[in-house]
Amino acid sequence: MTNAAPDTLRIAVAQLNPTVGDVPGNLAKAREARADAARQGADLLLLTELFIAGYPPEDLVLKPAFLAACERAVRDLAEDTADGGPGVIIGTPLKRESGVHNSVMVLDGGKVVAERHKVDLPNYGEFDEKRVFQAGPSMPGPVNFRGVRLGIPVCEDIWGELDVCETLAESGAEILLVPNGSPYYRGKVEVRQQIVLVQVIETGLPIIYANMLGGQDELVFDGASFAIQSDKSLAFQMSQFEEAVAVTTWRKDEGVAGAEAGGWVCTGGPMAIIPEKEEADYRACMLGLRDYVNKNGFRNVVLGMSGGVDSALCAALAVDALGEERVRAVMMPYRYTSKESLRDAEACARALGCRYDIVPIHEPVEGFRNALGQLFEGTEEGITEENLQSRARGTLLMAISNKFGSMVVTTGNKSEMSVGYATLYGDMNGGFNPIKDLYKMQVYALCRWRNEHVPPTALGPSGEVIPSSIIDKAPSAELRENQTDQDSLPPYPVLDDILECLVENEMGVDEIVARGHDRALVHRVEHLLYVAEYKRRQAAPGVKITRKNFGRDRRYPITNKFRDR
Repeated sequence: MTNAAPDTLRIAVAQLNPTVGDVPGNLAKAREARADAARQGADLLLLTELFIAGYPPEDLVLKPAFLAACERAVRDLAEDTADGGPGVIIGTPLKRESGVHNSVMVLDGGKVVAERHKVDLPNYGEFDEKRVFQAGPSMPGPVNFRGVRLGIPVCEDIWGELDVCETLAESGAEILLVPNGSPYYRGKVEVRQQIVLVQVIETGLPIIYANMLGGQDELVFDGASFAIQSDKSLAFQMSQFEEAVAVTTWRKDEGVAGAEAGGWVCTGGPMAIIPEKEEADYRACMLGLRDYVNKNGFRNVVLGMSGGVDSALCAALAVDALGEERVRAVMMPYRYTSKESLRDAEACARALGCRYDIVPIHEPVEGFRNALGQLFEGTEEGITEENLQSRARGTLLMAISNKFGSMVVTTGNKSEMSVGYATLYGDMNGGFNPIKDLYKMQVYALCRWRNEHVPPTALGPSGEVIPSSIIDKAPSAELRENQTDQDSLPPYPVLDDILECLVENEMGVDEIVARGHDRALVHRVEHLLYVAEYKRRQAAPGVKITRKNFGRDRRYPITNKFRDR
């Protein structure tokens, strides 16, 4: 180890899957990654934002014992670096006189050689860092690592307008290494690269963007770490949705393409292909479900299999995420369940290879009806009686969950949850919903995609796992004779477009009407969206796929009289 300026620096970028609160487990992952980096000849290991704590730790950082455990673990890791192997940059919460900070510590030579604190704390969408962290008390300066001046802005420090990167460049930084906890939504990789490109242009420095991997409640972190050279070209690209430790080789200006005068250029690293559209969404849903189930200690899952497209997609995701032996599908027919639905549900379960049970609900539903008969005497039958079917199914699924320790996967899509086309304490029962943030037309698209592809790391079979008859038929809750969703809702392509305008884009009614939609219909959908808020507050968590999901991103009051008239 020497402080003489080297002309080569081998940086291992680790996009790993930590678990929030599992400080010993995260420390073990860091040690394993460092050993891997050492075997590959790396000088430095770059881990991601708040790695030792898991991200986002939310109010855990208000507990002094948790903060102490995180710092102890990092200092234990620092002692490992006395062996002369790779140094480490690792994210951790730190309590200092200036407050509790979202920080990184730089470890080398058996000790902590530097610590830096995040300056720009995000407080929008899914981020709520100002609630628990204080901003760094001063702008961060470069860290001298073995003779190379490294700038280490943390995630939002490169997204905001505080000029953190420019300050680091002016202070003599040679390379910017950015640890991140950036969650997935469709197209996010391009958004990140544009953000980094702006900073490369402004600073003239190459930037390494290391991003976390894994599911944490509603959020999925997709990895896809990369770097941009100082000449604005892509230096390397790591895979998306897969854990990896990749060693990248950086050389001081040797006349190689991409280097500014006297600057650094990446001459070796991976160049993975990033999946697009349906594949990315599918893999995000699969990873989110897998991590939610495994990190929370569930042995297996159970879901209601209706013969419809939503439950079929959820079953495919569950088998791909967990394996067929950990998935139980249950068909719960009533008098309105069609022969086609019985056939399709069984065909889908057989194609996926998971366990399939049939539990008729005639007796429990009639029992409810008889118990309420005197109370309901003289009233007309309607939605109340229909919902008894859904609630009987929800009760049976929860009983199976209690008996066998299976988590219930709930299967409602974003279109339904937006307008309240779901039964509280019925089909909304469940522990996690992998398609909660997918509109209905996206559900169809993912079903078609899955029938033609098997995603990497999937444990399910190839071929048509969702029968085409499920995809092609008109959707129906089958709670009354000859019922279809279109009896209560506009066609899904129309509904989804209106909802995307209202939810993702916060557009006004006049703007939506100008797109060609009927004004009365837009008013109706807006009203349904608002009055269903109380249901969504009681819904299971689910994977965030769009730019604005219900819960973390969109936080509307339940009691709300506003309408855009």
